[in-house]
Amino acid sequence: MTTAEHTETTQRVTLKINGKAYKQDVEPRKMLAYAIRDTGLKGTHIGCDSSSCGCCVVVLDGDTPVKSCTMFAVQAEGREITTVEGIGAPGALHPLQQAFWDHHGLQCGYCTPGMLMTSYAMLQHHSDPTDQEVREFLGGNLCRCTGYNNIVKAVQQAAQVLRDDQAGKIDSLAAAATGGTQ
Repeated sequence: MTTAEHTETTQRVTLKINGKAYKQDVEPRKMLAYAIRDTGLKGTHIGCDSSSCGCCVVVLDGDTPVKSCTMFAVQAEGREITTVEGIGAPGALHPLQQAFWDHHGLQCGYCTPGMLMTSYAMLQHHSDPTDQEVREFLGGNLCRCTGYNNIVKAVQQAAQVLRDDQAGKIDSLAAAATGGTQ
């Protein structure tokens, strides 16, 4: 068969990334990481293309970390995808982003989006992790620069901020329910 006789089929997908729908025609074998980057969102890094490094982690459906270099774009149809661009913004950083800044939990920054998204997913399930639990959860994410200590400190700071924010919301709701008296 000559090249002229061979035609690659594509499939139309709608990827809902950070609350916005992106329509693309993709080959069935196109990995989600590349489809995300084709939207112009470049925060999802591609490090190894073999699921070893964790640079490409995104969060599916609000709480499931996925290495997007191992998932086909067509498999993400109808799913909510959150990338590092979707958890904060300049001037309004997510507590994880602020904590990474505060504790210098990054050096070259290449692994940082994957570390942030994996930590984000972990904190959706576990609001008060131990240092060991943080290290275990981040076991699929490689960093060649930091030595992980500052990353663990950053995740712990963010967990504390998120717990404090949640406690404040509960206190506010309780005060509103009782008319401000307790």
